[in-house]
Amino acid sequence: MKIYVGNLPWSVDNEGLKKIFEGFELEEATIIQDKFSGRSKGFGFATITDDASAQKAIEALNGKEIEGRELKVSEAKPMENSR
Repeated sequence: MKIYVGNLPWSVDNEGLKKIFEGFELEEATIIQDKFSGRSKGFGFATITDDASAQKAIEALNGKEIEGRELKVSEAKPMENSR
């Protein structure tokens, strides 16, 4: 299951996102970055293959405070076409 992780502090990089998901069966973690500046956009995605573990991660991490910011963690939704 792909998980959306929002409201991340700017200081969190891919390794930091992996640490947030420590203890869960994390397969991949990626911070979304601005393609021009390379700076974090404040959100990312994590992939956990086992749906039960993914659900536990969402429940455990949604609302968790990291560096004064409350994480928004949910199942990732397909990107909607803005046209």
